Amino acid sequence: MTDFFAAGIKAADKAKDKDFFLWLLWGAVVAILAATMLFPVVRIFLELKAESFGTVFGSAKFLAVMANSARSAFWGALLSVVLGYAFAYGVVVAKIPGSRFFSLVPVLHLITPPFVGGLSFILLAGRQGFITKTLLGLDVSLYGFWGLLVAQVLCFFPIAFLICAQNLGTMNSHFAESALSLGAGNLRIFFTVTLPLSFPGISASFLFILVSILSDFGNPLIVAGRYKVLAVEIYTQLTGWVDSSVSAVLGIVLLVPSVVLFLFQSWLVRKYAIQTATVGGRVSSAGFSRSSGFARFLLFALCSVLSLIVIAQFASIVAGSFQKLWGINTAFTTAHIKAVSRYGKALFNSIFYAMAGAAVSTVIAFLASFFVHRSPFPMKRTIDVLIQFPAAIPGTFHGLAISLLASSLGFHNARLLVMAAISVGFIPFSYRIISSAMMQVRTTLDDAAFSLGSTRGGICRTVIAPLCSEGLLGSFIYTLSRGIGTVSAVIFLVSFDTPLASLKILNLAEEGEWGKAAALALVLTVITFAILLVEKIIKWRIHGHNS
Repeated sequence: MTDFFAAGIKAADKAKDKDFFLWLLWGAVVAILAATMLFPVVRIFLELKAESFGTVFGSAKFLAVMANSARSAFWGALLSVVLGYAFAYGVVVAKIPGSRFFSLVPVLHLITPPFVGGLSFILLAGRQGFITKTLLGLDVSLYGFWGLLVAQVLCFFPIAFLICAQNLGTMNSHFAESALSLGAGNLRIFFTVTLPLSFPGISASFLFILVSILSDFGNPLIVAGRYKVLAVEIYTQLTGWVDSSVSAVLGIVLLVPSVVLFLFQSWLVRKYAIQTATVGGRVSSAGFSRSSGFARFLLFALCSVLSLIVIAQFASIVAGSFQKLWGINTAFTTAHIKAVSRYGKALFNSIFYAMAGAAVSTVIAFLASFFVHRSPFPMKRTIDVLIQFPAAIPGTFHGLAISLLASSLGFHNARLLVMAAISVGFIPFSYRIISSAMMQVRTTLDDAAFSLGSTRGGICRTVIAPLCSEGLLGSFIYTLSRGIGTVSAVIFLVSFDTPLASLKILNLAEEGEWGKAAALALVLTVITFAILLVEKIIKWRIHGHNS
């Protein structure tokens, strides 16, 4: 018996030794999160000067910029949600003809680089646009608020569609059926049952899109013209006027509403999650698709028009890549596609930095998920808050914060800074993807592994990681595909030695080189789709092997 207890004590000591490495990883995760998410924000506050607040809030120019940002964000988010919800209602509830096709259109548009929408808008509706000049013969300029509004609505309505479609798809249809049995008409059921139950999805999508538009950089740079917004003005002040203090104040102005909206969104999600749980039922609304013929016709027309516009955006990028001079000389040419080879370094950098950032983001997100959800390690709440903090911070602000922190430390390695910006910028989404996958793994497996003598680190490596492989893959692919086309977070960090394809496209568009910009955007879009295709093949093989 003594030997038995001695062996047990020895095994426990050995387990502690093995978990020492896990403690080192925990310390590294906390340090990395603090260094990349907390310290940069603290650093930007140190840049503030009292006179800079007077400069910003006492200037009609800067007040107009703030008003412009608020105006475009509010109306852009409102219209995006209206269109996204109507699109989702037609596809999920009304079951309009072609629902399967229509459900794919917003998803395909969402995974393209974010600035492609602004570029295609100029090609279609600019002064030499296919619609405005070629079809309608108009000599108009849509640069400014209205052009920016259309470009951002087309860019962000797919987000509203995805959120509202998920909300509508999991809605309990028994309420609508009960109202119908009591004599309520379709319109009354919609306004008294469906729409109120849709409020969680509507509010979540509205607040998320509001923050996204506030931090949008690519579309305003291409489409807004002289209609200045905060995200662009922050960059202009730092690079054009070299006034880091004014830029920091503008960053704070952009940060405060973003954080407030993020916290309000999180509160609403928790509130309505509890209410939905008390209502009960996981019965899909797909079983209740009662809509009038006129309503179905209107929804079909709306989805058709939006899908046609999205397809036209893709088509304009393709056509612009093979026309000599867009809107003037439509002769076929491959010169623009061949010219892409000049930007080979920028393309390589975009892919390489995105891959490195995706790998770092996935590893840190996995470790953080493990420490928060599957371990007794301390500071769980702190880690959970820190890793989701970038979701509340506009990319422009965080890029500025990292730039100022690196400059004050004398660190000028642009490659590492860009990788850090990509990994940090998308790590909240990686964390959510991996956490969702990890929480589906039963904790009884941990207990079984412990009973067999495994350490917590061994469980993490041999049990949880393999079972979360699909979540890890999803995290890596998501960050990679979004990181390739990112703009706002890296605009402050690149150097002449680290060109990126996304920024090169913006430069070409500003210079009026629409053909080259379209060709490079086309190549970047094809690469993004190829990455997603690889993900689908890997998942298919995993599922095929498991079956």
